[in-house]
Amino acid sequence: MIRFPTPERINWQQKAEQFGFHFHTMYGEPYWDERNYYQFSLAQIEQDLEQPTEDIHQLCLQAVDKVVNDDALLAKFQIPRQFWQWIKSSWNAQEPCLYARLDLAYNGTGPAKLYENNADTPTSLYESGFWQWLWLEDKVNRGDILRSADQFNSLQEKLVQRFSYLKNQYPGEILHMSCCMDTEEDRGTVQYLQDCAEEAGIKTKFIYIEDIGHGEGDVLTDLDDQVITWMFKLYPWEFMLREEYAPLLLSANVKWLEPPWKAVLSNKAILPVLWDMFTGHPNLLPTFFSEEEAKQSLSRYVKKPIFAREGANISIYQDGEEIVSSDGPYGEEGYIYQAYYPMPKFGDDHTLIGSWLIDDIACGMSIREDKAMITQDLSRFVPHVIVD
Repeated sequence: MIRFPTPERINWQQKAEQFGFHFHTMYGEPYWDERNYYQFSLAQIEQDLEQPTEDIHQLCLQAVDKVVNDDALLAKFQIPRQFWQWIKSSWNAQEPCLYARLDLAYNGTGPAKLYENNADTPTSLYESGFWQWLWLEDKVNRGDILRSADQFNSLQEKLVQRFSYLKNQYPGEILHMSCCMDTEEDRGTVQYLQDCAEEAGIKTKFIYIEDIGHGEGDVLTDLDDQVITWMFKLYPWEFMLREEYAPLLLSANVKWLEPPWKAVLSNKAILPVLWDMFTGHPNLLPTFFSEEEAKQSLSRYVKKPIFAREGANISIYQDGEEIVSSDGPYGEEGYIYQAYYPMPKFGDDHTLIGSWLIDDIACGMSIREDKAMITQDLSRFVPHVIVD
């Protein structure tokens, strides 16, 4: 795992705009950053990232099975009681899912360590699956990178395949796709997924979360009063289950992407459950529900809200003293406490690996950099290659 400097493509910003990558720069700061790229060997990808990603995912599914059958654990996950049976039924029916992203610390040697499982609303999908592949093609054609170079990236192909499978499960259904207003990155992610779904032959229709209506007979409707029966929503379950319309979810008879059982898989409370079930696993970090328990065994630990997004409200402690923290609106539902495991540093930048799964298969990678120790929404996205 090596980081190489490389010249930026001429006029890449204009090309990004042409291809719909409108959030390549956010608040005047670069989000997409092609001044450097990371190089991996095939063995590093296959042995240290690809296989462990699939292994960790299977451990997580075992943890979901434990949680949905344990009321005490469901309470720790801060899931409202009225939805427990609904979520359990979703799990028992094995309602199909679409995608997930594991956030990993990996420095090129030794086992990658799981930070968290973004299993419900992961973003950075477009730039992982499409834009960084386009970057590689351009760089190879310019002679900046070896023509034999590859990328850990079959995301778009796997997404289309997965949507083709889902189309056969729900033939003739319209897939409504949604995110919140005023979130350009989320809208870009949903548009990319729409494109993949339509390539698979699914008819899609976009609606903002804020525009979803309550129709007659306890159904959800769009702005044309069409009943919503199948929906992808880039909106976290922990938010939806607390909305005013939340009770309607139990009777509206919608097939969801992601399914309700993802409310367990995406919850950071799954991390101490994983450690309790698989203590000592090389890809897991010691994690606890209790700060006292963390203090007993860890000199440095990270305090994370069980509900949070984009690195908000995270604190790092050393010998009981807070040394780094990030702001945000989360935390009232509680925290988990995870052993501190530093991200590798390249120059002044801390590097985080995002490892993607489609239909239980590891199929792509994103890399985020930040000079801060906590990766957040504006941390830069940097491309990668595989060279053997």
